[in-house]
Amino acid sequence: MRRTDYLGNPVSADDDLAVAAVDDFVGGFLGYEARAAGVVAAADAAADDPLLNAYAGILWMLLEAPEAPALARTYLEAAERASARANPRERMTAAFLRAWIEDDLPLALSVADETVEAFPHDLAMVKLRQYHDFNRGDFPAMLRVALKVLDANSHVPHMHGMTAFAYEQCHLIDEAEAAARTAVDMRRKEPWAHHALAHVMLTRGRIDEGARFLEEVSETWTGLNSFMESHAWWHLALFYLSQGRDAEALALYDERCWGIAKTYSQDQIGAVSLLARLELAGVDVGGRWGELAGWLKARADDTVQPFLSLQYFYGLARAGAAEADQLLGAIAERARAAPAFAREAWSGVALPAAEGLAAHVRRDWDEAVRRLGAALPRMVEIGGSHAQRDLFEQLHLDAAIRAGRLVSAQQTLEIRRGFDPDGVHLNRALADVYGRLDLPAQAAQAAARAEKTLARRR
Repeated sequence: MRRTDYLGNPVSADDDLAVAAVDDFVGGFLGYEARAAGVVAAADAAADDPLLNAYAGILWMLLEAPEAPALARTYLEAAERASARANPRERMTAAFLRAWIEDDLPLALSVADETVEAFPHDLAMVKLRQYHDFNRGDFPAMLRVALKVLDANSHVPHMHGMTAFAYEQCHLIDEAEAAARTAVDMRRKEPWAHHALAHVMLTRGRIDEGARFLEEVSETWTGLNSFMESHAWWHLALFYLSQGRDAEALALYDERCWGIAKTYSQDQIGAVSLLARLELAGVDVGGRWGELAGWLKARADDTVQPFLSLQYFYGLARAGAAEADQLLGAIAERARAAPAFAREAWSGVALPAAEGLAAHVRRDWDEAVRRLGAALPRMVEIGGSHAQRDLFEQLHLDAAIRAGRLVSAQQTLEIRRGFDPDGVHLNRALADVYGRLDLPAQAAQAAARAEKTLARRR
């Protein structure tokens, strides 16, 4: 009997439990649901199933940690031992996993493209292709693979959410909103589409609308994995900070954004990023840096991804942890010895950015401006969303203001006001800068905008 997964892809599994485990992984992976993690136990119970073992290896690689390849290799080898019973798609999935484990990203992407071309309903592979494109800042590639299979999968809500985020990262905002709303209309619990809409509303300065939308759909954020749950609340915290709801944003850090999976990469960088933004907004974060650094110390040699390493480093450095120097050294070594396809991202972006972050922590504002300024024009090369990368823009701006580079600060702040027109902390910064530039009328206008936003909450 020929079997398929719930998307219609052929599977070699010969029993209902194995097919159900495949469906749980694929549906959970696309929907950011915790049930995807069950594939490891399913693979352990079915050592001769090629697809379950390949998917278990992929799940381990998504751990985004130095130990991930060794953990994944056990399952890769099981998948390869079972290759005689595997169908072509399953063998391609194992080949993709092998290339990823061996840090041959160009080959992994090539295998992914071949798989999607032959099996356009393999949305797990589409998602994996997008994952790698996102991590290297190739957002047009994210959009290209989504559009390639969109017509064939237009009945799948996840497909529209994946397309929406790719559009948004390409700054095609109207298209992003339309795709995300299509996904949510099809399935209200579509967190990746919620996430895309949060980006749309943040980019367009629709702060109050964004906060209301996330508050309304938050009731559907059940059964999610730790990244999606914490990151969804992280986006709401950004809206709260713009609105001047500082205490509520800090409460979200404590209650929603930090503490779900404290050992996981994405939970850690979300915590670093939000804590830094709270502090830049003038919020007293107490001893939270020290508590967070206790979990980051295990990252002292972690250079799996430059975008992640920079945030681990800032968290360690901001807490005064000795491991910060160790990680800075690891980043410098990676900049020297990374594979050719990644070397420029490490040497031309990650290393100067790390040096700029170090300067910011030690309050060497001019050096922070210089080193972060050298990296910012190319920051897209290390991946992350533009909302996430904005942390580095904010730290650079903070250093410029503190260094007395008021002309540069005024220019940057007014550009930022285009997407945060009524932001409390942005307009307070503008009021300060205009006052120091002897432009009292402009300072008063900026202060009035901040006060007007606060007044709406009273």
